[in-house]
Amino acid sequence: MTDLPITLLRTFVVVAETLNLTTAANRLHRAPSTISMQVNRLEGLVTAPLLQRGQYGVRLTVAGEQLKAHAQQLLALHDRILGGFQNADITGKVRLGTHDLYITRALTPLLESYGVSYPEAELEVTCDHRPGYLASLVADDRLDLALVEMPALSDGGVRLSRDQLVWVGAEGHPLQVQDTLPLAMFPEGCFYRDAATKALQRIDRPYRITFTSHSRGGVLAAVRAGIGLGVCPASALEPGLVVIDDGLPALPQTDTTLFIADKVNTATTRLAQIIEESPLFHHPELIQN
Repeated sequence: MTDLPITLLRTFVVVAETLNLTTAANRLHRAPSTISMQVNRLEGLVTAPLLQRGQYGVRLTVAGEQLKAHAQQLLALHDRILGGFQNADITGKVRLGTHDLYITRALTPLLESYGVSYPEAELEVTCDHRPGYLASLVADDRLDLALVEMPALSDGGVRLSRDQLVWVGAEGHPLQVQDTLPLAMFPEGCFYRDAATKALQRIDRPYRITFTSHSRGGVLAAVRAGIGLGVCPASALEPGLVVIDDGLPALPQTDTTLFIADKVNTATTRLAQIIEESPLFHHPELIQN
């Protein structure tokens, strides 16, 4: 019976999750041609096509969908076995603060992998929409790490990537034509809200807050329903949302920033390294000098 190399399965899972060879190559720090060769080799081993390649990306075949599910389970088990032997002595509490923009997107696979690789670490996660507040908790030794989105070039922390805030609305709801602009926002203290309201005030554009939620999902649901325009990073634009720039002021750039407490244990240091090294938080195409 033919063995399926773990390296090939890892590559395939990333391709299956991104459905884009270039994006997968960036995440894995390899050339797109290398990714394509590895997928081709895997297809040869399983004797079935896994991808349908097209002009705008790739799609999984039926065999590809089946292998994706099996490969994810196999990789999780593999990492759990290996982590249990290699990192069993790394213990202790890890207190992480972040925004649900990250916890619902890029952080999810990282924390899952971390939990598997460091089974004895005690991870505690706090979500809050106020980046300055989370950073202050790190300074006060009430958190070990804070992964937040700060105004570009802010002081403190380790800057991981640059992003651009954009106005977003729902297709079919041209709210920007209204005299008083309706906004769906996080509560006060959120940088997105502060940036949006200050930008509108600078051009004397009337606005009103029509929807407020602590949840990113709640805010985006309100935007999709046409209750108000929202603000989000360009890299986090979701299906059903469109960038609105007609007649609206420009918004600032942001830096994804990791704050690390002065004294942390080894388990915390490992998580910080995983976050810093992850390509999921790097958006070089959005950086403007």
